[in-house]
Amino acid sequence: MNHPQEVLLAEPRGFCAGVDRAIEIVERALAKFGAPIYVRHEIVHNTYVVNDLKAKGAIFIEELADVPPGATLIFSAHGVSKAVQEEARARGFHIFDATCPLVTKVHVEVAKLAQEGYEFIMIGHKGHPEVEGTLGQLDGGIHLVEDVADVARVQPGQTEKLAVVTQTTLSVDDAAEITAAVRARFPNVREPKQQDICYATQNRQDAVKLLSPQVDLVIVVGSPTSSNSNRLRELAQRLGTTSYMVDSAAELRPEWFEGIARVGLTAGASAPEILVREVIDRIKVLGAVSVRKLSGIEETLKFPLPKGLKLDGTGPAADDGE
Repeated sequence: MNHPQEVLLAEPRGFCAGVDRAIEIVERALAKFGAPIYVRHEIVHNTYVVNDLKAKGAIFIEELADVPPGATLIFSAHGVSKAVQEEARARGFHIFDATCPLVTKVHVEVAKLAQEGYEFIMIGHKGHPEVEGTLGQLDGGIHLVEDVADVARVQPGQTEKLAVVTQTTLSVDDAAEITAAVRARFPNVREPKQQDICYATQNRQDAVKLLSPQVDLVIVVGSPTSSNSNRLRELAQRLGTTSYMVDSAAELRPEWFEGIARVGLTAGASAPEILVREVIDRIKVLGAVSVRKLSGIEETLKFPLPKGLKLDGTGPAADDGE
């Protein structure tokens, strides 16, 4: 048998509430204020989404100096440092913050504990915009660790008041292992009441754990810069199933599917369902005859939009998400 017979779809997959909200903030700002709308950093880490918004009049920048005075500026879903917030205010931009509320929750926790005299160990990927944003909530006292080896080397100024925080899109298993190493070295470390890794990251990883053993190949739809999408591919691979990540159906290679009976398919939290549909169509061309959805958690969480983005008129677009 040379061709895939069946596609199994992970559930849940694709957009999370934070991504939905961030994209809607840009679309509403464009509808209300007209183009151009400036966005600091990719609104979410997905090529298709960014190109779609560019076509509608969004301009993506990294440096605030590239935004003209008085323009409308949106902070991406990953969040920003205090310095970026202050500079944006000082430059007089009309600002909307699309930071995911679950990232903001980490920022608030850091600010609160810092006032109580805490230092922090942050588990995350160096250079990722979410990590930069969280590190930038304070002027110092947050020590980044990327793996267990980093935990052995980290030198906080004091260990009496030490708290651990994490990036929201890590591998749940890796984060647990690194947290255990932190706990072993600093037994009185304070851990978050609820883990910082978000519900969507957890649910998508759990779905891949269910999916992987049932298939011969896992395809993850996601962009190379997407942390949570990369973690899904790594997880399938770690569970012993060959796995590839693709930005679009065009990246699928026929040779991946030779001798494969069942293909598992999922998508990172910033990948739109239209890309999943196109991948399914392409796998059907390669021979798959059936598509089956695995059962999984149904996500119903919705986050309210920032004030000031209500559209005039009626219909669903006029609802403010609350």
